[in-house]
Amino acid sequence: MSSAVKRPCCRAFAAGIAGLAIAIAQVPAAHAQTAVPPPVRPPNDFQEATLQYRKGEYDTAITHVDAWLKSRPKDARGRFLRGMILTQQKKVDDAIGVYNDLTQDFPELPEPYNNLAVLYAERGDLDKARGLLESAVRANARFSAAHENLGDIHTRLAAASYEQALKLDAGNKLIAAKLKAVNELLPLPPPAAGKP
Repeated sequence: MSSAVKRPCCRAFAAGIAGLAIAIAQVPAAHAQTAVPPPVRPPNDFQEATLQYRKGEYDTAITHVDAWLKSRPKDARGRFLRGMILTQQKKVDDAIGVYNDLTQDFPELPEPYNNLAVLYAERGDLDKARGLLESAVRANARFSAAHENLGDIHTRLAAASYEQALKLDAGNKLIAAKLKAVNELLPLPPPAAGKP
């Protein structure tokens, strides 16, 4: 079922994550000898967790995000990143708990609903995934990943209905043609291994 939906995503937090690089002020050449560059601050635990996540070093990433959340237990970005890390660590029940809590605390954010839906779809609970994606769309009608994932869920549900109809009426060529057409819309399974 994992091919039914896109991988979890984090568009609303992208700006925060993309802005993690530490910028070094460039001193104009005319003032280079007299200007003092601003101090460079070391990355905080959230930034470190994000960098480690991107490298695929999930054990280190979870340590940093937990340290970040220790002093900021309600921080949505940190909690969301924690859910993403737990998902990559195959701690799906824990990730579901994180995303579910985020939907309760921040119902206006579509990303936790989307990622929660992906996890339920991977478990084969397409009805639950559909409901979560509908919540994501209600939270932000412009969140394209939720719309696309919802379309994939509807396609999977249609395929299941056509398969059941064909079992009941095996000779029905119209149903067989519809099933074939719907199956052609379904995405191919992702490669077995890969990094986020």
